[in-house]
Amino acid sequence: MNVLPLHDTAADLALAGGKGASLARLARAGLPVPAGFHITTDAYRDFVSRDGLHDLIMETISSAPPEQAARRIAALFAERDMPPETAAEIRAAHAELGDDVPVAVRSSATAEDLPEMSFAGQQDTYLNIRGDALPDAVKRCWASLWTARAIAYRTGNQVPQDDVALAVVVQELVPADAAGVLFTADPVTGARDRIVINASWGLGEAVVGGQVTPDTVVVGRSGYEVVEEHVGDKSVMTVRTPGGTREEPVPGELRRRPVLDRAQAVRLARIGARIEELYGTAMDVEWAAHDGAFSIVQARPITGLRQPVEEWNDSLTGDYLWTGANLGEAIPDVMTPCTWSLVQIFIHEAMSASAMPGFDLVGNIGGRFYMNLSIVISMARALGMQSRLGAIEQVFGKLPPGLDVPLLPTSRLRIVKDVLPLAFTLHKRVAANLKKMPGFLATAQPRCTALRERAAAATTTGELAGLWEKELLPYFVEACQALEAAGRQGGSSLVWTRDRLRRMVGEIDAEAMLTGAGADGELASLGPIVGLQRLAGGEIDRETFARVYGHRGAHEFEVSVARPGEDPQWIDAQLAAMPGTRHQAGALLDRQREAREAAWERFERRYPRKAAKTRLRVRRWNAIVRDRETARSEVIRAFWALRAFVRRAGELTGHGDDLFFLSIQEILAVLRGDDGPLAEVAIRRATYERYTALPAYPTLIVGRFDPVRWAADPERRGDLFDARGGGAPVSDTVTGFPGAPGIVEGVARVIADPEDGDRLAPGEILVTTLTNIGWTPMFPRAAAVVTDMGAPLSHASIVARELGIPAVVGTGNATMRLPDGARIRVDGERGTVELLTP
Repeated sequence: MNVLPLHDTAADLALAGGKGASLARLARAGLPVPAGFHITTDAYRDFVSRDGLHDLIMETISSAPPEQAARRIAALFAERDMPPETAAEIRAAHAELGDDVPVAVRSSATAEDLPEMSFAGQQDTYLNIRGDALPDAVKRCWASLWTARAIAYRTGNQVPQDDVALAVVVQELVPADAAGVLFTADPVTGARDRIVINASWGLGEAVVGGQVTPDTVVVGRSGYEVVEEHVGDKSVMTVRTPGGTREEPVPGELRRRPVLDRAQAVRLARIGARIEELYGTAMDVEWAAHDGAFSIVQARPITGLRQPVEEWNDSLTGDYLWTGANLGEAIPDVMTPCTWSLVQIFIHEAMSASAMPGFDLVGNIGGRFYMNLSIVISMARALGMQSRLGAIEQVFGKLPPGLDVPLLPTSRLRIVKDVLPLAFTLHKRVAANLKKMPGFLATAQPRCTALRERAAAATTTGELAGLWEKELLPYFVEACQALEAAGRQGGSSLVWTRDRLRRMVGEIDAEAMLTGAGADGELASLGPIVGLQRLAGGEIDRETFARVYGHRGAHEFEVSVARPGEDPQWIDAQLAAMPGTRHQAGALLDRQREAREAAWERFERRYPRKAAKTRLRVRRWNAIVRDRETARSEVIRAFWALRAFVRRAGELTGHGDDLFFLSIQEILAVLRGDDGPLAEVAIRRATYERYTALPAYPTLIVGRFDPVRWAADPERRGDLFDARGGGAPVSDTVTGFPGAPGIVEGVARVIADPEDGDRLAPGEILVTTLTNIGWTPMFPRAAAVVTDMGAPLSHASIVARELGIPAVVGTGNATMRLPDGARIRVDGERGTVELLTP
């Protein structure tokens, strides 16, 4: 069929093209669409099938650049006549519109106005066409399928050239007094609660083609009232002429006069809302007006529309010093809203005593986890514990020399009054939870497995919600409290014991004597190494590895990410990397044991009377480290159970991964039948994607921080952002904490994330921003480790010490200063890194 009525149900994408199918849909819905008809793709294909024209077109575009090909193809169309039967059908359809009615002839490609891409403007439109000029205008529309711009656009979007065809829409030309474009969502911000109208005098081509600055009217959806209005200087307009159209100046009295009054704008906005409801998506609508009546001449989905986003940015709450070190190393990713809500529960239960009424200890800055060091430092100074700031550095890393730390805007007296009661509460809480901790740790693994299985087997939303309230949440809280107790036991003995040993025997022997935390039981930080060795050696099977060690990984806090135990490919990749290093970890541990024993022998010769008491202190030190690492591991195991809960909630409600973009409280509401929170998913997903597209933010942030603006700054720093300006200068040297002693030279391999770990060859030096448990399998291959973030009690330091690998941590700028592939010298005793060759 060559010609169809405009509203015909057969006018689909294949026959009528994108524009034609859209207009047919609008017409069938009763929207004000000018009368007209379709010239189908059958007519186009019949035309190009004659005399080998299609083959000539394909040959031309394959052998000539787009500009040259377009000129040749236009000549091929011009020299051929339209088949007589097709021309007769077109004239008959035109006659049904009236006596020589002027029409608009618009191209409508089969690859046009699709939701995922826009071909708008790729082909041609001819206005004010009459009589015998109509078949020629149609033929010129057909030829416009092969303009240089259209050819290049299809090539860039990987649309096969030989599959496309062109329909043509012929409609009565509205003798428009005014025309323009309407967007049912703000095309700049993506806001869905605003309808934006552009309007100018005359036909709409001047607006669509950008020749005029139109009026802009914004109508709010809530009450359909005009909320913004800007009158443009409309200098030109498109008008009809006997032979087509032309541009002419707008009369002076109309240039600054609003095209639409408020009532008209609201009426047009309501038409736009009807069109969006019909399509179920935000729409770009071309309209025309004559004698106060509106006509819709085109409608297509808005492509490339920026999703509205939320702002996840607690740096805006005040002028504080934020750090991403320590716990931020364990949570290195942009967090989904679900993960952030669970992390907040974790902080409340595991770090309760570090809270300060009226101030948030932790924050979400651009989706990433940060801790408010201004609170910690203000509390230390108010309580006269400035000497303990060195202990804070061992946990959170060094502050740049000369950095003026902003303190809390409150009095010392208030801090003392608020903190002292918390200290007493903490003492009781830790004592009580320490008694419970051994029992919890002994049963945590099978308990987690059972809870994951029960969550996966839940058959109703009510059953799943009940599992959360009665068992999952209590289990999660117990895990968090066990970690707080494990970390708080012994007070400051972790820092004090290490510092005392260093003063007595020096860095190298002190670090050697403190290793062996796993001698009386497996150290959880080494779990992935030990587990993979056991798996590779046939001591355990895959199921056992997944159950015992499969909860630990680089993204272990993020519940939307699969655990290594869920991903057979992860296990395969780790095993594939082991042949050259399978026995390396064991050899490193053996070597470190020998170094430890030698260091103790030297200590006993030097301090014979202090040896027994010192061994007791170190044994206590090791026990605290082991308990802390084990409790941390069980918190992560609990996060695996929480992930299983959210996944099952998505399955039972039919909302799948959308639930990761809700808080845990909102997920429970959805399980109870309240779908209201789901309205936030699209915006939060867009926010998440926006932040994940940015590079990792600075370790230290002072004041109000804009992640997007920072990322766009070519001079941005990865170690420090100070909103006050100036700030500590960038160091020309790479220095940090002595993470683990030893001196080694080698090739620097700068790696951004553990998924690129296969780039690290045995004997190279791992240089990265931070490490966590997910990086552990790489350590036996590394000759040394250098990190931007970190401190003596961070993951990189603990694992490197246990394996006897030199490490310098918390440099702040290693990844900025050390080029990938350069030869460097790492001195883990002095905490320095020297660039030897580029």
